This record gives sequence, C-alpha cells and structure tokens, in this order.
Amino acid sequence: MKLYLVEHGEPDYTEAERAGYMGHGLDLAKLTERGRKQAEMAAEDSRLKSAEIIIASPYTRALQTAAILSQRLNKPLTVETFLHEWMPDVTFQYRNALRMPEILEEMRQRGGEWDESCQYHWESISHVGERVFTSLRKYLSVIVAAHGLVIQRFVKTKEVPHGSVWEVDFQEDSVPLGYYE
Repeated sequence: MKLYLVEHGEPDYTEAERAGYMGHGLDLAKLTERGRKQAEMAAEDSRLKSAEIIIASPYTRALQTAAILSQRLNKPLTVETFLHEWMPDVTFQYRNALRMPEILEEMRQRGGEWDESCQYHWESISHVGERVFTSLRKYLSVIVAAHGLVIQRFVKTKEVPHGSVWEVDFQEDSVPLGYYE
C-alpha cells in the first residue's frame, strides 16, 4: 500500500488558549492563514493524485488540512480516531504549552518509552505507532493528514515541516519505527 503522509498546516492555538481550554480542548485549534496555504501547497504534489481516499486525525488542525486536500484533489475524506497526535498527558489534564518542554525532555530522556518512574503521564512512542499502524492496515492507497510524531513512526527524520508530504510503502507486516531524534 502507498501512504502519502501529509503534516498538517501550522496551527493557531490563540483562540483555544484564550477560551481557557485544557487537555484535548487545545486540539480544537484551527489553522493559521499560513497553515491553510501550506495545505493548499501540499495538494499540488502530483503524487497525491493516485490516492483513493484521504484519512485524517480527528484533531482540528489535521482535519482542516484534510478538508483542503479533499476539496482540491476531489477525493473522499474520512476520520480515523486513532490517528491523533501523541498525547503529552494521558490523564487529559494538560492546560497549556508551558510544561511542554519539560514533558518532551522527559520523553526524550526515556527514549520515548514511559514507565512508572516518570514525572509526567505522556503516551509512549511505541503506543503511538501501534494505534496508528492498526488504523491504517485496512486501506490500499491513501493520503493521511496527521501529525509530526505520527509521521515519524514511518519516516526517519528529525523535522517534519508543516504541510510536508512523505511517500511510504506500507505493508500488512510493517512495524512502527522507534523514537527518532
């Protein structure tokens, strides 16, 4: 199966933070104007024309990116719940980005694998890979509007720019990559 992984466009958290949203409420953030343009540019990638369907993470930034791709490419769109981004707090109490550097540092120090001695309750990178790969195994040729840490389960890269497109051969027996820095 061919996967065309598209990093969502640049998000704008201003409105969600101003509203006092916490946890997954922050994932209601929409794209910036630049983010919308990044999605439009991604839709110009000729490789995407061969895909049969677009699947998206349920998070607004990925779903809005997928909607732009769907409109531009005239492809059907569906949502896969388990394509969501890595969770910095599996207790859903995450309030804002202030603790994110500490959480990411702890995750990096642990090689992406959480254990009971961790200070924060973040999702392990192996769990991200398992849930994403399970979601994708039923498709043949798809465009996946998703998130950087999700894309890094397929592609060994340190940076995943907003609006970037990655082509991947995905087989029934494919396994997610480990933590990559």
